[in-house]
Amino acid sequence: MSVKIRLQRHGKKGKPFYWVVAADARSKRDGKYLEKIGTYNPNTNPATIDLNLDSAVQWLHNGAQPTDTARAILSYKGALLKHHLDGGVRKGALTQEQADAKLAAWLESKAGKVDSKKESLSKAKADEKAKALKAEKAANEKRIAAAAQAEAAVVEEETATEEVAEVEASEAPAVEAEVATEEPTAEVAAEETPVAEEAPAAEETPAEEASEEEKEA
Repeated sequence: MSVKIRLQRHGKKGKPFYWVVAADARSKRDGKYLEKIGTYNPNTNPATIDLNLDSAVQWLHNGAQPTDTARAILSYKGALLKHHLDGGVRKGALTQEQADAKLAAWLESKAGKVDSKKESLSKAKADEKAKALKAEKAANEKRIAAAAQAEAAVVEEETATEEVAEVEASEAPAVEAEVATEEPTAEVAAEETPVAEEAPAAEETPAEEASEEEKEA
């Protein structure tokens, strides 16, 4: 029976979560499996991998063939290196202690690289958060300044309106006085215009008086 080490998909739509399994090469991808030897979560950064190293290496010893993705996972966790070192021990190229020491040194170096990557990602995330906070603070200050400017403009407009009203109120009596001193209407003028006095009757002259006396005589 040909055995493959491959991924079996689980998880939600858009958020896949995989099991690393050893399964018959003839079975379906998500069908029956012989053994679950780990998990792989690509939704985190870096990806989270949990692998049973001894089980994975044992299946490799038994001739199981990993898929490309499963091979990358096994290499990342040191399973392929352990498989190679165990082959060297069987051939007598090195002792078990030497193989274990090499594996431990590699795992330690790998863990340091992973921790460094996590630290850099954490720092980048903190810097991005600080940058976003600074941008938000600047936007808030700009919005506050704009609101204060708008409020000052409203106050200035109200003050100008009040000043105009005060000026109009102070000019109103002067305008009324000017209206009062204007020329009277035609009717008033007619009433105030003096009527020409009648000329007194002319006194009788002495000549007229003499003629009247002669007539009486």
